[in-house]
Parts: sequence; C-alpha cells; structure tokens
Amino acid sequence: MIQITERPNGMTLVRIDDARLTAAIAPDFKQRMADAVEAGHNRLVLDLSRVTFIDSTGLGALVGVLKRIGNRGDLAVCGLQPAVQQMFKLTRMDRVFRIFPDAETAIASLQ
Repeated sequence: MIQITERPNGMTLVRIDDARLTAAIAPDFKQRMADAVEAGHNRLVLDLSRVTFIDSTGLGALVGVLKRIGNRGDLAVCGLQPAVQQMFKLTRMDRVFRIFPDAETAIASLQ
C-alpha cells in the first residue's frame, strides 16, 4: 500500500500504491506517516501518481500529516491524477499543499 524510500539529503519519498485514498485505508496511511515523522522523516515528498480517487477522509489524513510535520520539516505532493487534482481544487487544498507534477521536481524543490 505505502512505500517509504529514504533519499539523499534527508528526503523521504512516500508512494501510495492504492488507486483510492479513502476511509478504508486512511487510518493505516495516517499511522504509517505518523511513525515515519516520529522517526525523523520530516522532509517528505508524497507521490500520489497511482491514486485516482481521494475522499474527504483521505484529504483529512493528508492534512494530519502536514500538521504533524509542523515547522520541523516540509511536505510536497506530486503526481496528481485529474480527479484527485480536481478534488484538491474544490476543497482548496491546492492552496494548502505544495503541488508538483512529478517526484523529481518535488524533491528538487525541497533541497
């Protein structure tokens, strides 16, 4: 479901392999992300390129990760599929999260 890969310069790439980030997987996602942040992974790139649908619970989980990181690090989101991008715009989450077209661009922006 979630792949967490440490990158050079303190970056961590998190890839969600599920097509849907919904109430069914949000609790597990939130817990894994909380564990990663507590382990010191505070510069995160979240790759959503395989996610084709996100609901309010999924968005809430993303906001929870952002809050947990707080001022200790940074979070970038990348690879939004059209339906997911539309949900970010409708909920104005595109103003909350830094969004990039792909992981490489997002990683470069955080370095």
